[in-house]
Amino acid sequence: MTKDVVNAAERYGVFFAGLKPEDLHQLADFFAEDARFKDPFNDVRGITAVRQVFEHMFAHCPAPRFTVHEIIVQGRTAYFHWQFVDRGPGDRGGLGLNVDGVSRVLFDAKGKVTEHIDYWDAAEHLYARLPVISWLLARIRARISAA
Repeated sequence: MTKDVVNAAERYGVFFAGLKPEDLHQLADFFAEDARFKDPFNDVRGITAVRQVFEHMFAHCPAPRFTVHEIIVQGRTAYFHWQFVDRGPGDRGGLGLNVDGVSRVLFDAKGKVTEHIDYWDAAEHLYARLPVISWLLARIRARISAA
């Protein structure tokens, strides 16, 4: 059982590492029909909704690239440590993101994803770029920091 999940997780990691807009039709090869996808900005269910999340990503991040650094499998659950990089703000509309994160991915008996939840710090990577919010976040961090 775990070997099947290891294989499914490795295939999934390779898919995301090479993901391009023209690959989105393959989502059904990896996701169960009613799969859930959640990140700091989205919480959707179903392949059509998952595809919309990635279409939105490609619309706003012209050169996204995922690098999977590590995959850990326990039962039907896989944890992916990854890095997401996009072009800088001066590079034709890129957001200049460089995000480290972890995804918790559950696989069904057929090796398809039933739930994919991303964990990454949106405050550090996005909110801190907004003038008023960055000032507020700096004040909050200063108050709760042990240093």
